[in-house]
Amino acid sequence: MKTYSAKASEIERKWFVIDASNQVLGRVAEKAAVLLRGKHKAQFTPHVDTGDFVVVINADKVRVTGNKNIQKEYMSFSGYVGGHKSETFKSRLVRHPELLVMRAVRGMIPHNRLGRSTLTKLRVYKGQEHPHAAQSLIPIKVK
Repeated sequence: MKTYSAKASEIERKWFVIDASNQVLGRVAEKAAVLLRGKHKAQFTPHVDTGDFVVVINADKVRVTGNKNIQKEYMSFSGYVGGHKSETFKSRLVRHPELLVMRAVRGMIPHNRLGRSTLTKLRVYKGQEHPHAAQSLIPIKVK
């Protein structure tokens, strides 16, 4: 018996849509990460990109549990003196909600070349409208 290893040319990719309205951020990100990696498929191979495309809509209506709404902080550092910036979850949700979902999903996929190429198949939109209607999206429920 030989171990099956998927080839990139054999992978059939589908398009999924996740509605994040009134859903917990971590659960939305986990579902998107599984679909992006292809772990839901029988032909999953760790070193090959076997995943599908994922569209997340209503990113501005995502929620978090507990007091993370005001306590969770996102920090960045430019490398220069005084280049430290900090922002709470609540303010980032108002300013740029797509970044919240993108960062949560990015933390759940491998941190290497394969993970970076996998992340290009993720599309996040603030509202209900998106330009991917022609791809015949399959809706996914988040528990």
